Amino acid sequence: MIQKHWLVIGVFAMALMGLKAGELAPDFAVPNQDGKTVHLSDFKGKPVLVYFYPKDDTPGCTKEACMLRDNYSQFQKRGAIILGVSTQDEKSHQAFRTKHNLPFDLLVDKDGVISKAFGIAKIPIIGILKRKSVLVGADGKVVKTYEDVDPSKHSAEVLADLEKLRPHASQP
Repeated sequence: MIQKHWLVIGVFAMALMGLKAGELAPDFAVPNQDGKTVHLSDFKGKPVLVYFYPKDDTPGCTKEACMLRDNYSQFQKRGAIILGVSTQDEKSHQAFRTKHNLPFDLLVDKDGVISKAFGIAKIPIIGILKRKSVLVGADGKVVKTYEDVDPSKHSAEVLADLEKLRPHASQP
């Protein structure tokens, strides 16, 4: 019986550690703010930032989303897709997206399907997702996991990492 408990604890701990660079990112099929089903595999061939945030329209989440919005053209120049993920429903995501003019999809992770697959933990007691992001390369593999996201600096950090992925014409 004790071995079974340690196995469960071990599996739970592995899930919370998150994905490592080089691992294939898990595909998912969840609704966006408009009820349209979005799959990670829909974006194969493009880098994708999957950013997890605690709650729509809260100060830190709004700052992070607006920084990503303000730099959206730079993400587009790098061919990157942005997907925001939290546990709120479609209506909440629609209102948040509209209020702040966000040009990217917000995915509904009500049952925690995506967050569990990506190893994103919830904040104890209050039960909302931790702020964490995963950059998935064009090949579908994890490039980087951002463990401690600063909402005001995250957009610039991801853009710098995306720049490193770009092939440079100056190479012979």
